[in-house]
Amino acid sequence: MTVPDEERLARATLCAIAEPGEALLGRLIDRVGARGALAVVRGTEPVPDGVPITDRARARLAAWQARLAGTDPETDLEICDRIGGRMICPGDPEWPAALDDLGDHRPYALWLRGSADLRHACLRAVAIVGARAASPYGTRIAADLGAELADAGWTVISGGALGIDGAAHRGTLAVDGRTIAVFAGGVDRFYPPRNEVLFLEIIEHGLLVSESPPGTDPSRLRFLIRNRLIAALARGTVVIEAAARSGALNTAAHTRDLGRPLMAVPGPVDSLTSVGCHRLLREVPPARCVTNSAEVLEEIGTIGVDLAPVPQGPLLPHDALDPTTRAVLEALPARGSAGTAQIAVKAGVDLSTATGRLGQLAAAGFVERAQTGWRLRRPKKPRPSRPP
Repeated sequence: MTVPDEERLARATLCAIAEPGEALLGRLIDRVGARGALAVVRGTEPVPDGVPITDRARARLAAWQARLAGTDPETDLEICDRIGGRMICPGDPEWPAALDDLGDHRPYALWLRGSADLRHACLRAVAIVGARAASPYGTRIAADLGAELADAGWTVISGGALGIDGAAHRGTLAVDGRTIAVFAGGVDRFYPPRNEVLFLEIIEHGLLVSESPPGTDPSRLRFLIRNRLIAALARGTVVIEAAARSGALNTAAHTRDLGRPLMAVPGPVDSLTSVGCHRLLREVPPARCVTNSAEVLEEIGTIGVDLAPVPQGPLLPHDALDPTTRAVLEALPARGSAGTAQIAVKAGVDLSTATGRLGQLAAAGFVERAQTGWRLRRPKKPRPSRPP
C-alpha cells in the first residue's frame, strides 16, 4: 500500500501544528483522514458527525489554525531527508501495527533516523526505562539486561536519557544488538547533549524515533507524551530504578493501560531510586518481579517456549540418590556410629534393604564401617607438607 503524497504532506503538517497524541485530532483523522482533518483545522470543511465539539475542542482547533501560517512541511521533509531520515505514516510497510492499540492517541506520523526497519524491529522488542539519577547497581543491571536481551534476538527500546536509559542502550550496542531511542524532540535534536556519541551509534545500529518534525525542541510535556510511544512499541516494559515521582512510572502506567506485561527490578529497600519499583511490585495488580533476562522473556516471549529456569542451589553429591537410599543415608548420626538395625528403624525400611543400601553408600564413598556399625565418611584432611 502506497500512501499518497498529499496524505503524507498533510500528516507532516499536523505533526508541526499539534502536540503528539491529541485525541481530538486522532478522532478527526480516523473519520476523514489526514487531509480531511487538515481541512477541518483550516475551516474549509465542517467537523464530521461523531466528533463532539466542546469549548476546549474549539480552542484546540483555533490554536492549530493559528500555527498553520508558520509551518513549512515540505522543508521539514527535505531536512529530514538531508540528515538521512524519513517520515512514515499508517499504511507504510514500516509502520508498526502495535501503535493502533493507542486508538485516538496514535501518532499522526513518525520521523525516523537510522538503519533498522521499525516494524520488523518491534516484532520482538522490550522497553527498559528507569531513573536518570541511577545508582551503579541500576546502571549495571540495565546494561546487563540490555546485552542479554539483545543476545537473545530482542530489540531494546528506551528514551535515550542519562542513567538507566543510556545504560540499556549501551549494553545492547556492546553486543552489536539493535536498540531504539524515542525522542521528545526532533531526531536532529540530540538531548541530552552528553549522549551525542551514543545517538550517533544508535543511528548506525538501530533507530531514533520522534513524533515531531526536525527542529522541534524537547519539552517536559513532550517527554511525558512520548512515554506512551515507548510502551506501545514494545511487547512489555521493565522498570529499573524509579523514584516516587518518575517518568518511568508514567511509562509503566501506559504499559498497564495497553494491557502489556509490566515488570520491575527490585532494589535495596532503603534506596530512594527504587521506591517506585517497589510500589509497582505492591500495587494491585502488581508488576512482575524480574531479576534477569530469562524472567523477562518468560513474560513477553512465546508461551511454553521462553520459560525461565527455576533458580536452584548448587548440586550436591547426594542429590542424585533415590529416595530410599537417601533416607538410609540421613538415618546415620551426624557424629559417631549406629548399627544396621538401628539405621533400618530410623529410615523406615527392613533390615535387608538397609544392609543393601549401606553397601551401595559405602561403595560410593558416603559411609564406612566402624567398630560399632556404620558412620558417615569424613573427607581426610590433607597433611601439611614438611619443609625440605
